Order: sequence, then structure tokens, then C-alpha cells
Amino acid sequence: MSQTTTPSRILITGASGCVGQYTTAWLLDNSEAELLLWLRDPSKLTAVAADHPRIQLLVGDLREADRFASELASVHRVIHTATAWGDPERAQQVNVVAVKRMLSLLNPSLIEQITYFSTASILDRHLQPLTEALAYGTEYIQTKAQCLKDLEEHPLAGKIVAVFPTLVFGGRVDGSSPFPTSYLTEGLTEASKWLWLARFLRADASFHFIHAADIAAICGHLATHPHQPNPEPGQGAVRRIVMGQKAISVDEAVASLCRWRGVRRTPGIPLWPWLIETLIRVLPIEVNAWDRFSIRQRHFIHQPVTQPERFGDRSHAADLEAVLLDSGLPRRGTA
Repeated sequence: MSQTTTPSRILITGASGCVGQYTTAWLLDNSEAELLLWLRDPSKLTAVAADHPRIQLLVGDLREADRFASELASVHRVIHTATAWGDPERAQQVNVVAVKRMLSLLNPSLIEQITYFSTASILDRHLQPLTEALAYGTEYIQTKAQCLKDLEEHPLAGKIVAVFPTLVFGGRVDGSSPFPTSYLTEGLTEASKWLWLARFLRADASFHFIHAADIAAICGHLATHPHQPNPEPGQGAVRRIVMGQKAISVDEAVASLCRWRGVRRTPGIPLWPWLIETLIRVLPIEVNAWDRFSIRQRHFIHQPVTQPERFGDRSHAADLEAVLLDSGLPRRGTA
């Protein structure tokens, strides 16, 4: 694998998270770079050794960037996975304000590339920002949309690659993997409990997913190859890469899960939009403006969408069956 011409120092924020640890492990295996891992709780670093000779820990909150000013000024690459959601004020401070402060502490003559993690939810089918994301997204969606808008006008914009994961799997349902379990993989066990109902339903909807190991491979390739000006047509200064496998329908996903768990499907009842609206009205379900937009949208697909194969690598989990096998969800035969 071709690498950068000089020994790199790579900063990874959110390094104790699922994607952060997969990415760190990939870089330890596939590069000679020194890795600065920015995290709040070193005890959560389970997939790599904290005392590895190429690892330096920066223990602190992303809002404490000034504490690490000298380290930030020394790095060649940044992989920024850290994020916040739930609390609007914290989301604004972490997802917008702290990002700007971190970038201001980088050495413009030394920094080669910043890989910035966003979410595919803020982009339309053609990788253009959704106006609805800023208008009535959740605090997480709004802050990610605002930060992307700000980055397009940043002095370092030409060195930024914004990556947009779709639905992320990773780790194992029983926690036996050294890697943290993603929220989506954690949800497989709960989803299995509802197959008795889901097997009766049909939905006109589709989505992409990607395994954290494949996110790591994409980001690892970017971090270990010379940075190029944005080659993507129809984009601004910041390059946009949506990370996901080929889109599948919700019906295909339910069918795969049913086969995995040995649940027999029925011909099914279509979930027409009017039926969904009726169920929302009569059931005790809280739905906000972003939820309603998502229900209307239904097809969360993007073009182009990127897998490790785009960079000459091979996907760890190219289909849902590979994801289920990797997750450790017990298999109960076919039906």
C-alpha cells in the first residue's frame, strides 16, 4: 500500500468509540503512523493497547482543545469521529464550536488532510445538503448540517474530506468483540423480538448500511495516501463521501433477518403512507418534524455511495448476511 512520503502523526478524535477503535486498529495494522487518540475515558479503549509504542493518549473533552494546542499543531492528518447528541447546548458546543476551535489550532503549513465525520441523513440522493436538515432536524442533525455549511467556507476547506456514514454495524450483540458494539448492532436482538409482527408487513422504503470495519478501511486509505483536491463533480471545496453498501429495501432486510432467525414470512400487508399517518394519530407515538420528513422520504439512498472496493480493498461485510454473521446474533435455521 502506498503511504505518505513522511512519517505521519494522525489525530483520531472520539477514539474510544466504535468507529474510532476500528480505525485505530486499521492504522496500526496498515501504517507506520504515530497515532494521537483523543478520548474522554481511557478505560473504554478495548480493541487496541493504550501503551502501544505508536499511541499517545489525549484524555479530555473535545471542548478542551486548548489543553492540547501543542499536540494539535504537530499533526499531519486528523480523523474527526467525535460527536454529541441528546442535549442541544452540548451538541452545539461539541459539533460546531469545538470543531472550529480544533481546526484553528492545527498548523496550516503542516496539516495535510482532515477527515470529518458527519451523517448521510443531512444529504439528499445526489449528495447535496438537505435544506430540511437545518430547518427542522434534531439537534444532532441541525448541528451537523451547520458545521458542514461552515466548513465549506473554512480556510482549510480544500484539505477537508467530509465522510457520511449510513447505518453503522460493528462489534457483537453479546459484547464479546474487543470492539465496542454499535447502536445498530445492539438493536438486532431487540429487532428480532418484533419479527412476529414485521413478517406480516411490507414497506416501500430502502437504505444503505456499512460495517465499521469498512469505514475504517476507507478512512485508512484516505489517511495513508496523498491528499488530492476535491475530484468529485458538483461539490464545493469540501469533498463528500457517503459510505455505504448497495441499497437494500426494508422488505429485503426483514426477509434476511427472518431467514436468519428461522421465522416464516407471510404475503404481508403494505404499509401505505396513509396507514402510517393513521397509526401515528391513534397510537401513543411521539413524532417530531424530522420524523415526519423521514417518513415521507422513505428511500434513504445516495449516488454515488462508497465501499472499500472503490479504493482497491475488499469489504468486511458487503451484505446483510455477512453483517449478521459478524454480529454474533444466534442463527436459528431457515424458514
